[in-house]
Amino acid sequence: MTKKAHSFSIRHVFWFGWKLVILVSVALCVLALLRLQSNSEVSSISFQPPVHRFSRVGVYEGNPKISFLFLVRRNLPLDFLWGSFFENADVANFSIYIHSQPGFVFDETTSRSPFFYNRQLSNSIQVAWGESSMIQAERLLFEAALEDPANQRFVLLSDSCVPLYNFSYIYNYMMASPRSYVDSFLDVKEGRYNPKMSPTIPKARWRKGSQWISLVRSHAEVIVDDQIIFSVFKKFCQRRPPIDVRKGKKNFKLQKQHNCIPDEHYVQTLLAMSDLESELERRTLTYTEWNLSVTKMEREGWHPITFSYANAGPQRIKRIKDINHVYYETEFRTEWCRANSSYVPCFLFARKFSRGAAMRLLSEGVVGSFDIAAFFDAPS
Repeated sequence: MTKKAHSFSIRHVFWFGWKLVILVSVALCVLALLRLQSNSEVSSISFQPPVHRFSRVGVYEGNPKISFLFLVRRNLPLDFLWGSFFENADVANFSIYIHSQPGFVFDETTSRSPFFYNRQLSNSIQVAWGESSMIQAERLLFEAALEDPANQRFVLLSDSCVPLYNFSYIYNYMMASPRSYVDSFLDVKEGRYNPKMSPTIPKARWRKGSQWISLVRSHAEVIVDDQIIFSVFKKFCQRRPPIDVRKGKKNFKLQKQHNCIPDEHYVQTLLAMSDLESELERRTLTYTEWNLSVTKMEREGWHPITFSYANAGPQRIKRIKDINHVYYETEFRTEWCRANSSYVPCFLFARKFSRGAAMRLLSEGVVGSFDIAAFFDAPS
């Protein structure tokens, strides 16, 4: 009797264990299938064309404008130069939008040029370098400019940017090409791609490039309508905190965090994800000269050179204007500068320019005439 009960107990335990293994296996299979389906859905969503918030009724038949989008910290220190630039333009050919510090107003007390009066966005945000707030500010500028259907070209500029040519030349250059100008290349060295972005952003579509872009209207709409890629960037593309001596040994842990600069990757990656690279001139229209230090430690701190009065002379500006190609080392690619199949100078704008350097451009007649007295009489 005892042996039979013992034998029955073993068989019961064995059968129960076998059923448990089967149930667990089935549950794991179901979970795996659900996860695969979820990943597939997320991946496919990123490739679905967004619903455009801005109606497009065929080809715009009116007078097309260039929209100048200024992304500035507070005021426009080179407004006197840009004022002279716009003085020589037909007001029907351009528009101006400024993203500045929230609450800052451009008027006769804060700007030397009436072209900038009340051109600030009413919904500006506080921006921090290397944070997603930077690309959010860019999106706000494009969104505001898209409200006007006459705006057909959009150029993003900083508060230290200057034009290298007069308005007429820049207008004809940009309008001659149906393409956007976006500096974009493979990022294979710096390791800024975060594997957690996958599968929404596959590594093969990860791009890097200059923040200073020029877009046609349809590409500006892609930037504004995007919600998926932007949300991934907000979560997984974040700047590593700078070293703070007050934190002591905690800095070692902080410096192990993934480092990513959103404004150097967002637009380039989004357009690659949208299969739009064939519609781009993959270069920027804004020249930047970098301080290329020798040692590895110094290279990590590369930064743009600021042009002063002394080094912004005619020969230096001519060298910039004479550049006709850009070489991309990571892709072994030479980008010859063209506009509508015609070879042209690569750069229409340059940065970073001090006030003294900007005054020299005016004195050399690069963008137009200027009354030097207005510089000292106007607000600083």
